[in-house]
Amino acid sequence: MTPFTFNTTPGIVFEPGAARRLAEIVGKKLGGNILFVTDPGLRKLGLVDPALQSLKDAGIEVTVFDAVEADPSRATLEKAVEAGAGSTGVIGFGGGSSMDVAKLAALLLGSNEDLDEAWGVAQAKGPRLPMALIPTTAGTGSEVTPVSIITVGEEEKRGVSSPVILPDIAVLDAELTLGLPAHITAATGVDAMVHAIEAYASRSANNNPLSKMLAKQALQLLGANIEAAVFNGKDTDARGAMLLGSMLAGQAFANSPVAAVHALAYPIGGTFHVPHGLSNALVLPHVLRFNAPDAAHLYAEIACDAFPALSKEEGSQARCAAFIESLADLSKKLGMETRLQEVGIGKDALPKMAADAMKQTRLLVNNPRGVSEADALSIYTAAW
Repeated sequence: MTPFTFNTTPGIVFEPGAARRLAEIVGKKLGGNILFVTDPGLRKLGLVDPALQSLKDAGIEVTVFDAVEADPSRATLEKAVEAGAGSTGVIGFGGGSSMDVAKLAALLLGSNEDLDEAWGVAQAKGPRLPMALIPTTAGTGSEVTPVSIITVGEEEKRGVSSPVILPDIAVLDAELTLGLPAHITAATGVDAMVHAIEAYASRSANNNPLSKMLAKQALQLLGANIEAAVFNGKDTDARGAMLLGSMLAGQAFANSPVAAVHALAYPIGGTFHVPHGLSNALVLPHVLRFNAPDAAHLYAEIACDAFPALSKEEGSQARCAAFIESLADLSKKLGMETRLQEVGIGKDALPKMAADAMKQTRLLVNNPRGVSEADALSIYTAAW
């Protein structure tokens, strides 16, 4: 068997209402002075209040940094680090953006490491401050991934990927996702499915049996519950299944990295500020069709996990094709935009997007089929 390394968050709490007893769960690990990283929307909605009250009741001093935006900038990260001076621990509460900022804030506060030397794979050395992450969407899986993505300059996204920034504790509280709007539930849910699909088919040398098992289990949970979560947002069981599926997909791709779907999604989000999950969904079927000559057997192996009805399809090619069509149909069924032009992207923008996608070498190297700039342009054209 091929050697591999598998890293994940060591402590996971899955419990509706867990945020209300947050101090009990994380207090001893994070200490008495916590930087709490979140976004203004969650603060305004009061979603953070039970967690903050728990910490306050335990006598823990909390500094709330609630200025995280979508696709967070380096400037935002630096402000979070400034706000957290003197902290003994960090909590990231929210979607992937808040968790990404929390990860690097914990790293920079704990080590004074030069961020410019930490970009890339296994460059961050640490140590970091103790950290807990609490997702409020079921999509990124960031609570169990060693990756943080920050927007640098006007459009470029850069990443830190290192086990050093895995948190100590992930808290999965389905109650925190009950108020999530349907369109966000759909986009983040498809994002999680993309994580599982790309992890399973990744060409990474570290693709491993654990990641494959987790990807299949994730697709079973996500495929069976995404429609219920979107169309009946108060269904706690469906919300919990999505949150767990998202986490399992996160564990999978944290160790068997994602590929061309994400590489081609980044210019859509970075340039046009389309939410990450929707960016992935817009190119997903087109990238899979491009990959099919080399990956049909892999997609066929997971098709029935996401869509059990595909068991009637015989042969890898037929099942793969049906899988890709089912994913495309799912986006439509969930009410998502399915064409680049529907999110305001002009056809004249596609060549630059293709060139920008080529910069994502750390992702493209994992794709089952090699992608040239001309290939990327053809995929964008098909998605337009």
